[in-house]
This record gives sequence, C-alpha cells and structure tokens, in this order.
Amino acid sequence: MASTKPLSRPADADEPAARRERRKEARPGELLDAALDLFVEKGFAATRSEEVAARAGVSKGTLFLYFPSKEELFKAVVRENISGRFGEWQDEFEKFEGTSAEMVRYCMRVWWERIGATRASGITKLMISEARNFPELAAFYQQEVIRPGTELIRRILQRGVDSGEFRPLDVDNSVYSIVAPIVFLIMMKHSLGPCSPQDYQLDPLRYIEAMADNLLSGVCARPAQEQRR
Repeated sequence: MASTKPLSRPADADEPAARRERRKEARPGELLDAALDLFVEKGFAATRSEEVAARAGVSKGTLFLYFPSKEELFKAVVRENISGRFGEWQDEFEKFEGTSAEMVRYCMRVWWERIGATRASGITKLMISEARNFPELAAFYQQEVIRPGTELIRRILQRGVDSGEFRPLDVDNSVYSIVAPIVFLIMMKHSLGPCSPQDYQLDPLRYIEAMADNLLSGVCARPAQEQRR
C-alpha cells in the first residue's frame, strides 16, 4: 500500500519570494567580501576563483555570472572598497571649512578610519608585492586609486600654498610626504607587525598625529599657534 505521508517540502518552500530575491541581489556583495578576504589573506596569484565561490557559498558558475574572470573580480573589489569612494572624498574637500593644516590632519585620520583600519588596507600591500607580476592590474590600480588619491592630496597642499598658510612647495613631490607614512603603516599592519608585535607597537592614530605634526612643522609658513592669532 502506498504511503499517504505527505512529501516533505524544501526547507525554503515557505520563505517569502521577496526574501529569496533580496538574497539573490546581495550575492555580488557576498562575493566581493569573500574575494577581499582571500586576496588579503593569500594574495592575488594564490587565490583561486573556486575558493572565492566556496567562501561565498555559491558555485563557481555563479561567480563567473557576475565576474567573468579573477581579474575583473579584483577590479570590482578595488572599486567597491576604495576607488568608488573618491567622489565622496572630493565632495568633502570642496565643503571643508577649516584651515589647510586641519585638512591635512583630517585627510590622514579619515584615511585610517575608512581604509587603514579595515580589511581594504590589505589591497595596498597586495599591489606592492604583486604589481610587477600583473602589469594590467597595476595599471588599473594606478588609474583608479593612486592618481586620484595623489591628486586629492595635491589639491590640499596647493590650497595651503594659495592661501599663504603653507610656504611655497614643490607640491608634486610633497604629496609623498603624506603618502609615505601611510604606506609604512599599511606595511607594518600586514607584514612585520603581526610577526613581531613586541617590536612594532604602533598606535595608528598616535602615529598619524605625529606624522602630521612633523609634516606641518616643515610646510607651514608660520607656526600653528601664530596662525591662530
């Protein structure tokens, strides 16, 4: 006699269609999160597409539905976490009402809070270590991150020169007075720092404040206390 027991329904049969649709829409974000984690943990070359898909809980075919290659996936990670935010930062520059010295401090501190203190900071370390092996990605990173980043810093320094706050500067090269301490902090965070924490006990915000003090002592036309009079 055939069993009259009703067939069991799939676990998600009662799940509202809207919820399933939201999960589907969120899938690219989940893939980008998984890819960021793996790229930072293992580097670009060592990360395999199937690993990204597995960590995100989808098939490799689903991954390629959204991102046709690992290179395109990496570019999407960079845009999601760094370069896609330059519009926001440019808008903040335009609306900033403080002094140029205050803007330098704000720039360095906000970079740490929004990028340096997050997983995204590992992208910079990855590019430093692997750029020569992947020239197309290096060119992409140059176009999407380095150029707009250095141009924004250049505008901050030029604002100070034009207002008379800063002495005349070689602005193009002075940009790296801000970039270099930031890159050092990233390398400590993702390389020697975790290996020898007793030797590299850096408090990031104190470090940034000290670097800003040193930089501004060199570029300000007058001491900060005189400018406030």
